[in-house]
Amino acid sequence: MNLALPPKVTDRAFARLSEIGAGDGGQALRVAVEGGGCSGFQYEIKLDTPAEDDLILEKEGEKVVVDSVSLPFLENAVIDFTEELIGARFVIDNPNATSSCGCGTSFSM
Repeated sequence: MNLALPPKVTDRAFARLSEIGAGDGGQALRVAVEGGGCSGFQYEIKLDTPAEDDLILEKEGEKVVVDSVSLPFLENAVIDFTEELIGARFVIDNPNATSSCGCGTSFSM
């Protein structure tokens, strides 16, 4: 049986969570995959409280959580934080996505 490799979280993403005080407030960055969006699936990225069945990726008190349903869609993905002209945001580089759209939050597999 193959075990899925969990997503990786960059130091920049953990640093941003620390800057906004997420861990201090008991919050984690939730990365989820939902049906919908212009390409079939879309990412939901928000601050949330960790749940029992979440995979928790933790560094220096900051946490990124992924629910068990979303986990297979995020195998080997990289969760990062970027600052661009269009704004600063958390982004996901997902090797499982066969196509994506311009919004950066929707993809297909």
